[in-house]
Amino acid sequence: MSEIHESGEDYLEAILCIQKLNGAARSVDVSKRLGVSKPSVSRAIGILIENEYIYIGETGALCFTEKGKEKAEEIFARHTLLTDFLVKITGVSKEQAEKNACKIEHDIDDDVKKGIERWMENNKDA
Repeated sequence: MSEIHESGEDYLEAILCIQKLNGAARSVDVSKRLGVSKPSVSRAIGILIENEYIYIGETGALCFTEKGKEKAEEIFARHTLLTDFLVKITGVSKEQAEKNACKIEHDIDDDVKKGIERWMENNKDA
């Protein structure tokens, strides 16, 4: 098994978001959400299955393993934290903050993330 790469994190986050919206995620939904081709999704899904993050359920829906769900939730939480932080600090729109959070979320160190969490907690009423 290999460590998950940035694109793999994007796929896990997309699957989680689609599941939250629709109750289930299929490859075609992921393709639409990420704006990538079906063959690209197929390849990525294969890698995520091989690395035991997801599996394909009986209905054809993409399902998380315990490890995959944990990783997807972690990625989504980091994305949400960074989006909220950027909105609060810079005053930019949520849409702009989300685009930038997407770029930052893969490279941020854990201690920086924890520092942002502390700052947000200490400034939640500001």
